[in-house]
Amino acid sequence: MQELTPKQAADWLIQCEDAHILVHRSPDGDCTGGGFALLHMLRQMGKRAAVVCEDGIPERYGFLCPPDAQAAPDFAPQCVISVDVADKKLLGARTEAVYGERVDLCIDHHMSNVPFSPYRCLNGQAAAACEVLYDILQHLPVTLTDAMAACLYTGIATDTGCFQFDNARAATHRAIADLMERCPGVPYAWINRQMFAVKSLGRLRLEQRMVDQLEIYRGGACVLMCITQAFMQQYQVDEAELEGIAGFPLQVAGAEVGITMKEKEPGLFRVSMRSADRVNVAAICQRLGGGGHVKAAGCQVTGTAEAAKRKLLDAIMEGWND
Repeated sequence: MQELTPKQAADWLIQCEDAHILVHRSPDGDCTGGGFALLHMLRQMGKRAAVVCEDGIPERYGFLCPPDAQAAPDFAPQCVISVDVADKKLLGARTEAVYGERVDLCIDHHMSNVPFSPYRCLNGQAAAACEVLYDILQHLPVTLTDAMAACLYTGIATDTGCFQFDNARAATHRAIADLMERCPGVPYAWINRQMFAVKSLGRLRLEQRMVDQLEIYRGGACVLMCITQAFMQQYQVDEAELEGIAGFPLQVAGAEVGITMKEKEPGLFRVSMRSADRVNVAAICQRLGGGGHVKAAGCQVTGTAEAAKRKLLDAIMEGWND
């Protein structure tokens, strides 16, 4: 595998044609914004490009999608690019079966990235994959458009918790300032409201009950919340509406690690871990086949809710001081 700088990645993109852009299952703002930002860049250079996502793009990100975005690609790819995918397993089983051995270039910001392509543009210090794409954009023969800026802003804003996380470094703020100066017509405040303030009535009702779902371990240093399918059905919310919920357990005073379990299908839980400061949750998730950042990571566990909790808690007890 060859590591590429943003300039080298831009040179590679200039040469590529007919690209399928892969983003991870359960898409968030960063992979969605990054995937469509890259699509706009490639199309402006006269290339065919399409975004592929196993789970489809959630309605809340519909404002980022071109009119043809949800249609299946109508052309065979000459190159395949992944965006914000730290491991090909995160593509989803169906997408991995088709594309897992065909990815040519990986664009990512996860230090836990497992190489699966001959070329990789990785910046583990970047707050988001969209920040890496912003750096690549500076070397492409394209003009920054409002559509690109909206995509890049959304990805960076969501992966930094609206700039409250410590991954929002000085370079991150400079990138955002540049987008806002060059594309002042983008409704940045509206994007913030849609991403961080607007919630369905079901989600608000769910939040009323989430406190009752909190489980306390290690004397309050570890807080766990389990959201089952039955619970989501009761409050009429879908998984897309639960984005951002991973930080909820860390709102408890004294919590060092927050764990959110979401039941994707019966017996399969997707887990998000967040660390307040000292605990490396990426190392803990790696014990369970996952990964991520030191303070934000994820994995999957199987079994009943109680069995899945026990697996998580065992891994946490073993890896707390790693």
